[in-house]
Amino acid sequence: MTPESAPVSAAHSGLRVSTPDDLTILIERRFAAPRERVWDAMTRPELVRAWLSGPPGWSMTECTDPLEVGGRFRCVWTSTAGASMAMTGVYRELSRPERIVRTESFEFGCDAQTGEQLCTLELVERDRGTDLRLTIRYDSREARDGSLASGMEKGIGFAYEQLDDLLARSVEALV
Repeated sequence: MTPESAPVSAAHSGLRVSTPDDLTILIERRFAAPRERVWDAMTRPELVRAWLSGPPGWSMTECTDPLEVGGRFRCVWTSTAGASMAMTGVYRELSRPERIVRTESFEFGCDAQTGEQLCTLELVERDRGTDLRLTIRYDSREARDGSLASGMEKGIGFAYEQLDDLLARSVEALV
């Protein structure tokens, strides 16, 4: 294993973040729920708002997500202090319930996070659970490293813990 492919950290429950090459961040996590439920929680705006709220003191105030190839999504977070951040992008590929390929751009953040990333989400059902694999490809190593330095791992870890809580609720909560 080369230093580039070594895990960046495993600070959160089951979260693995690694850098397999100069332009890529790979995020892996297991969820104790069927793949269809994980897919729904990650693609239905009312469910996305429930778990992708941002760090403490932030909330998702907008989530528009036309789940179709060529569809443009937009998520906006606002802090109690009045700061805001938006993520936008376009779907390039959708294969329910196993794969999403889309672009992502942030409208606020550190300079190193500017630009567009290509994100590929893969969900694999295995042993009564779902393995998530999220590959984020950046335009430059500087952008990738800037994203890592921003604390993205902590934010993703927090969000995925919230997703765990949502998935643990009754099936009715996901309808």
